[in-house]
Amino acid sequence: MARGAKRSTIVDVAKLAEVSPKSVSRVFNDEPHITPALRKKVLRAAKELNYHPNVMAQGLVRQQSYLIGLVYEKPSPSYVVELQRGALERLHGERYRLIVLPVESVADHPQDVVRTIRSAALDGVILAPPATDHAEVLDGLTQARIPFARITPQSHEGVGLATTMDDIAAAREIADHVLGYGHRRIAIIKGDPDHPVSAQRLIAYRAAFDAAGVDYLPELIETGDWSFESGYEATKRILSRKLRPTAILAENDDMAVGAMSAARELGFDVPADLSVVGFDDSEIARVVWPRLTTVRQPVVEMAHTAADMLLRQLAGEDPGPTVFHTHRLIERLTVGPPPA
Repeated sequence: MARGAKRSTIVDVAKLAEVSPKSVSRVFNDEPHITPALRKKVLRAAKELNYHPNVMAQGLVRQQSYLIGLVYEKPSPSYVVELQRGALERLHGERYRLIVLPVESVADHPQDVVRTIRSAALDGVILAPPATDHAEVLDGLTQARIPFARITPQSHEGVGLATTMDDIAAAREIADHVLGYGHRRIAIIKGDPDHPVSAQRLIAYRAAFDAAGVDYLPELIETGDWSFESGYEATKRILSRKLRPTAILAENDDMAVGAMSAARELGFDVPADLSVVGFDDSEIARVVWPRLTTVRQPVVEMAHTAADMLLRQLAGEDPGPTVFHTHRLIERLTVGPPPA
């Protein structure tokens, strides 16, 4: 549209389509009993005039905001991008818009999380970990009658909508992969302890160790917060000890890449001296060198499914049961046999 040109209105569309403004409104509000011929005329006229309905105005009429929220707590940047990508792919072409609501600490301020969601006047919300498992957040949203979809919940089965994967099976598979190369001194960098999935992955690692007859070594266990920096610092501490590992299991890719960086800085070659694996298969795993062996968590697909379930519920349709997605081991270049 040229600068200063008048924006097309619903009246302009009605004139060009030779119908009433009320008919145009009914078409764009998806009201019942609209004939295909009328819909076609109105949409053709709207396209010719480059007219787009005012979503906020439609929301006022229907008492809806047409906003879907995405709540997450300081995860890795790659994880956030994939969450947004999945949700946006599903919302594309819909009236709804995505509002991103990062929070500092769900565990410390659950009431603030609920208050933030309520004040945003959302029609529905997608919860990423750890909000997806926090009882006070779930109760608050239920009391406020705000529909929500949970990504990878580890507890409160049957509460809200949910899309998930088997975290324990995925973590067990990546641990078995490392053990299969003959590693016996294996370090672990855990994720944020406020995230239930961190404990779940640790359980899986230990189960793999037990099955292989490998000792679980507490002195080689460190806690991070999902960030590159925490993986870097954890690895520097691990490699400064007398008992050194031949492999590191990091509970996400960002911490794994941080571990690789610290290892190289200290003179260790990956994987000749030290094998490293991550979890997620985020973009950083594919661009780092050597490329990171990891397990693919289908974050994009789960966010897409969560948005789809919400849209169906908001449309008065059956959103269906919990949707399970599958993981996949991604073998790349950061795992080899232990040094002789």
